[in-house]
Amino acid sequence: MSSALVARSAFNRNVAAALARKSLRPLVLQARGAADYSYVPGGPIHRGTVNDPTPFPTPSKTHGSYHWAFERLLSAGLVPLTVAAAATSGTAYPIIDGLLGVSLVMHSHIGFDSILVDYLHPRKYPILGPFFTWALRATTVGVLVGVYQFNTNDIGLTELIAKTWHA
Repeated sequence: MSSALVARSAFNRNVAAALARKSLRPLVLQARGAADYSYVPGGPIHRGTVNDPTPFPTPSKTHGSYHWAFERLLSAGLVPLTVAAAATSGTAYPIIDGLLGVSLVMHSHIGFDSILVDYLHPRKYPILGPFFTWALRATTVGVLVGVYQFNTNDIGLTELIAKTWHA
């Protein structure tokens, strides 16, 4: 009786192994198909999505330094320009009044542009990013025209600040 039990268990084992091989064959083929992609820690890379690496521009030693130097020079120049505009009258020195108005608008434009570049870049927001960039440019031009009109046809920026300060 024990030999019949051993033969039966050996037969069942062979049949079960053969059935398992036949039933698992499609899963093995599917696993091989998934292995066609190279493994990258963090998941597979699919082209044409946000997983694509950012294309870097050609390196230049001076490209970013021009922007950085202009922004710092403009920011540092606003301090003595504001003091000079406060110490003098805008009607006596209209050049200082004009420089202060243009410098403040450009300083604000650079700051808002940095916000748009950091948070509404066209890669993530393909419609909103360019829209707000052009809206900022149009607004900057409109404000520059308004500052010019205010400085030439009205009392000027420094006189307005002085009158508001003493009111």
